[in-house]
Amino acid sequence: MSSYPKNCYLCHMMRNTILMIAVLLAVSTTARALDMNNDEVTKRIDEVFGAVYSNPDEPGAAVLIMQGGDTLYSRCFGVADMVTHEPVSFATNFCIASVSKQFSAVALLQLAEQGLLSLDDPLSKFFPEFQAPFFNDITLRHIMSHTSGIPDARPHNDRNFVLYSTDVTSVQYMNTLDHLNFQPGTQYEYINPTFQLIYQIVQRVTGMHFETYMQKNVFDKAGMLTCRYFEPNRDIAHLAHGYARDDKGLWQEYDYGEESFFGTKADGALYCSINDFVRWERALRDNRVWTAASKRQAYHPWTLIPADAEYGYQPHTGYGYGFFVQDVPGQPTHVYHLGDNGGFTIYAGKIPERDLIFLFFSTRPDIERLAIVNRVYRILGFDFRQ
Repeated sequence: MSSYPKNCYLCHMMRNTILMIAVLLAVSTTARALDMNNDEVTKRIDEVFGAVYSNPDEPGAAVLIMQGGDTLYSRCFGVADMVTHEPVSFATNFCIASVSKQFSAVALLQLAEQGLLSLDDPLSKFFPEFQAPFFNDITLRHIMSHTSGIPDARPHNDRNFVLYSTDVTSVQYMNTLDHLNFQPGTQYEYINPTFQLIYQIVQRVTGMHFETYMQKNVFDKAGMLTCRYFEPNRDIAHLAHGYARDDKGLWQEYDYGEESFFGTKADGALYCSINDFVRWERALRDNRVWTAASKRQAYHPWTLIPADAEYGYQPHTGYGYGFFVQDVPGQPTHVYHLGDNGGFTIYAGKIPERDLIFLFFSTRPDIERLAIVNRVYRILGFDFRQ
């Protein structure tokens, strides 16, 4: 006989029953998709992407959906380079733009794990050249969650600056910045320069060049083979170009030298293939580049994104540390990031509790990315539109 009193024993049984029901519900959504004939799943997802990438000679995309070790969908469309006509493949290196931010966030979380800095450290600790006293109140947590209040006051009307500035030159306006848009930690405003600060923070804390640190402590640990930060004269294998249509409807190259801020690394200049990004996702999942505690912080929605936000709004979505985090009632947590620069339009998402990843890397901007993504998720049995 159990040692539980009768009423406690019943409570114990009820808790077990409720837990079992929760587990069954948690797997039932994906099971509906997996029970579907795989050819039928492929056909329905093909219809979604085929409607956009119908011409094999135009800029294209790579799409991969995996759950655990199983591939639910994989296909490449179009070309990566309209001059050489190299087709898009899973080895193609795309500019993943703002998806690069999660790599920089992981670097700061690593340094915090090692005790080399604290996420509660103010920016004034790392940038004594910043003159305004409010930099004493802006912490590393604020810059990683887009809640710093720092405005994007870069000289956007200087064409040479926006095309060729670096992580260092891009943030120099902060030396004499004299105002904030709001009190740190009270609101969300997505801006790139705060993530560009991580470039110098890593170097000033470790004494290592940012790229050297990232290669040794992030990319190598994740087993990533070909990802590289962009440099104008750097050779990157299977490099994709971004494209956009001109006013005559013709495709024109639209990346470095044509569009802004391709040279800033910590917020957006990483080129990565689908093959390497799968390795990255596995490293995140298995805590090979961070601790479980750091992962919980990164995937926590520290601030809710308002409907009038200029970038990043989806229903029930907040921002963690380098990740968007969507918690739609009745659905599993959806962790993802978007990347947009020049012709590149990127989605890298996952449902961690189902061990499902969904990667959609495109070389053209004239697509309804989230509409496409949400349609595919509905095919798989999820609904993040609520």
